[in-house]
Amino acid sequence: MTDAIVVGAGPTGLMLAAELRLRGVGVVVVEEAAEPTGFVRALGLHVRSIEILDQRGLLERFLDEGTKYPLGGFFAAISAPAPTELDTAHGYVLGIPQTTTERLLAERALELDVDLRRGCGLVGLAQDSDGVTAELADGSELRGRFLVGCDGGRSTVRKLCGIGFPGEPSRADTLLAEVKATASPEEMAAVTAEVRETQKRFGIGPLDDGWCRVVVPAAGVATAPPELDELRSRLVAVAGSDFGVHSPRRLARFGDATRQAERYRSGRVLLAGDAAHVHPPVGGQGLNLGLQDAFNLGWKLAAELAGWAPDDLLDTYQDERHPVAADVLDNTRAQMQLMATDPGSRAVRRLVAELMEFDVVARHLTEKIIATEVRYDLGDENPLVGKRMRDLTLRGGRLYERMHAGRGLLLDQTGGLSVEGWEDRVDHVVDVAEELDSPAVLLRPDGHVAWAGDDRGELAERLERWFGK
Repeated sequence: MTDAIVVGAGPTGLMLAAELRLRGVGVVVVEEAAEPTGFVRALGLHVRSIEILDQRGLLERFLDEGTKYPLGGFFAAISAPAPTELDTAHGYVLGIPQTTTERLLAERALELDVDLRRGCGLVGLAQDSDGVTAELADGSELRGRFLVGCDGGRSTVRKLCGIGFPGEPSRADTLLAEVKATASPEEMAAVTAEVRETQKRFGIGPLDDGWCRVVVPAAGVATAPPELDELRSRLVAVAGSDFGVHSPRRLARFGDATRQAERYRSGRVLLAGDAAHVHPPVGGQGLNLGLQDAFNLGWKLAAELAGWAPDDLLDTYQDERHPVAADVLDNTRAQMQLMATDPGSRAVRRLVAELMEFDVVARHLTEKIIATEVRYDLGDENPLVGKRMRDLTLRGGRLYERMHAGRGLLLDQTGGLSVEGWEDRVDHVVDVAEELDSPAVLLRPDGHVAWAGDDRGELAERLERWFGK
């Protein structure tokens, strides 16, 4: 029996597997597809995901293969100045194709000796008081103490567990394609600029080696895969030209369905990423939301498997992440409405664009996209508690450099505190950060503040609350 079975080798599953292995958990990842997808669906990483990578010492390898872009214009594609005074040391979006993100995360998982099995789909599961039995498509079985479904919006795990997925079906499909075209890059750029004055869900531009990426609204809602003729027809209808597209290597349609799992846990089975929530892709939040789910869940599941987790620690995963996803669903609903082309929606869009000229409004909406405003309700009125801590400059280096091992951390500016009894789970860093207006902070392994102050009794209570007895 292994400790954990992760179903799905997308970004969420790979991130979770790496987080578990970092703490010595035995992990088997099973993935239905025999090879990684070559289809570029997501195009970038937002601030909170960038911070997560930095906290684990992975950011440099992503920066080497990505491009930094300014933060303005990410809410409903409304052009607005980048907000000032964002609470982060990483005030940019990292442009990087999902295929590259998956490759880098897979490399990280394999470095940590994750057992990654491709071409190995899940077809059934059964759980009891000791573990979960996964039935695989080849007729074999795999036994684990826990199983996590990271297998996408059509999650087999979610369906097998009978977890409801309420919400709204797709009302506006979009075609996504990678094709060759006879039109020049200059023509594509000029037409895209003109069309996007009114139709924000359109775009065509070069990728590499003569390939182009096309995004265009579909004529309606359908389930069948699109064909080249449909793509050409929609390009003519929306942009006035089919750009001579030909030789498609990938064609797909995606909708704007908005759904969320009723619960993220069923006994020894949990859900993360798109298996737990789907929403329109506006704002580029889907992949990022899944990575952040995995970052929240990984240390908690590892603590449960190690035997030191407080009784309700694993349940805090749903308590904390379900409201975050619900908020993302709401902001993507709002963005889709702002991107509609009817006169009423365009009037509201113009009004929101005016409001975003105010820095406080631009910052508020941007923080929704980049996930730096997330604050978990940990039952403490201190404004720091529940928030994630930005990277701080210490006299002896950077805060995030001290978090690579994935343990808790007490940043102690007084030098008079202690983590005695929890040394195997929490690092004690005595150092000073001029940006930190608190004598000390206790950080969970996911970088969120569990306690702030200088009271030793309160510190001991919070250590036991989050790191066991």
